[in-house]
Amino acid sequence: MSENRNIIPASFRPPVAGSGFDNLRRPPNNLEVEQALLGAILMNNAAYEKVGEMLRPEHFYDPAHSRIYAAVETLISRGQIADPRTLRGMFDNDPALTAVGGGNYLADLVTSVVTIINAENYAQLIYELYLRRQLIGLGEDVVNNAYDQNVEQRASDQIESAEQKLFQLSQTGEAKRSYVDLNTSLSSSIRQAEIAFRRDSHITGVTTGLRDLDYKLAGLHKSDLIILAGRPAMGKTALATNIGIAAAKAMRESGGKDGAGVAFFSLEMSSEQVAMRLLAEHTGIPSNEIRAGRFQADDFTKFMEASQRLSNMSFYIDDTPAISIAALRTRARRMQRLHKDIGMIIVDYLQLLHGSARRDDNRVLEISEITRGLKALAKELNVPVMALSQLSRNVENREDKRPQLSDLRESGSIEQDADVVMFVYREEYYHAQNEPKRRDNESDDAFNNRHQRWQEQGEKVRNIAQIIIGKNRHGPTGTVAAHFDGRYTRFSDLEQRYDVPE
Repeated sequence: MSENRNIIPASFRPPVAGSGFDNLRRPPNNLEVEQALLGAILMNNAAYEKVGEMLRPEHFYDPAHSRIYAAVETLISRGQIADPRTLRGMFDNDPALTAVGGGNYLADLVTSVVTIINAENYAQLIYELYLRRQLIGLGEDVVNNAYDQNVEQRASDQIESAEQKLFQLSQTGEAKRSYVDLNTSLSSSIRQAEIAFRRDSHITGVTTGLRDLDYKLAGLHKSDLIILAGRPAMGKTALATNIGIAAAKAMRESGGKDGAGVAFFSLEMSSEQVAMRLLAEHTGIPSNEIRAGRFQADDFTKFMEASQRLSNMSFYIDDTPAISIAALRTRARRMQRLHKDIGMIIVDYLQLLHGSARRDDNRVLEISEITRGLKALAKELNVPVMALSQLSRNVENREDKRPQLSDLRESGSIEQDADVVMFVYREEYYHAQNEPKRRDNESDDAFNNRHQRWQEQGEKVRNIAQIIIGKNRHGPTGTVAAHFDGRYTRFSDLEQRYDVPE
């Protein structure tokens, strides 16, 4: 590139030795590469097609080069040719180019170019240097904000803001998604179908660990937002942790071919409480007995064995309470950067998140921001995001307490943004609350008959949980049943498929 040195603008030439600026650090840049790329584009506009998606005018260090590139973009976008002749009129009287010869500078750029083959490499280097300059600016902002002791902004908020800006900066250089022709899309669909066909489970997404649920959903799919809702005591958290462990276990056993690592955001329970549930499930010792210390000395062996089985799974717990949706997205990005195997995110639960700005007067708008943020996170990280959700009390006021979409709290945005909505329903819970009481003047035989019928119905629904798929953007809705053991907070397949009324 030595042939280009004669056209470096005088204002950007290195300071003369001994001028007092020897120790002054200049922002990272390479003017010769900028000149070479602009010359290549002006000589042959086909070079722009190689770099136009990656490079923006603000990525150039020299303001004159930035303006030239912007003008080139404008002409090419109009379907016109961008060369020294078409651009000359725009720059003859431009103060930014006066110091280097005005419009003649454009011709100098072209005559100094030997080939356009290196255009992409030049663009990549220009962008790399731009990123470095942005990092310098971001670092200065972080320092200045830290010195500014603004009582309205906590240090943790500054950290989250800096992390978010860093992530955005890391993403801006990635090539934007281009168009995809139908043939490519069809080939991709056939490959997914082939993968599902070759698997015994016939699923294409992340397994839930439950046979019948996998059959209905074909697994949990990348970029999907899955809402798992239910009233308190239905077992939402238990089902979510069961699904998360099943996914992590499948990944471990398949060597990464199936399943996924899981990031579990527990806004309600501590990491120790989540771990306690997992120990109960994998040792067969009820969690309340573990918590109270009512177990045998020999049970410590079970704890150690279960701990060893669980510890080498890719299951990561963040139990930070009351965080914002922006903070959760920042933490999820950071976790995936640190642990590349994370392929699923679980949030317990949605209503404990808050928006970027507190909206005490309009919770619906805040929930809308949260659900949009969760859906954006699923697409951004290309993973399924499962968010647990509470249901409104309207369920308790109906005779039929099976939940439906309208029971979702602040339901509009949740239902709209979700790809899949599932409800957990256990008739056993409500049946136990309706034990018959003797009526006035009721005979012993009549009461005993009623009580016996109640007991018989209780046996039919004992340990049965229904998972109601109320919305499925990719397939059928319906209901599947699973076995639920509340002592160990464990969901599992029923030995025989269970007919559930639709």
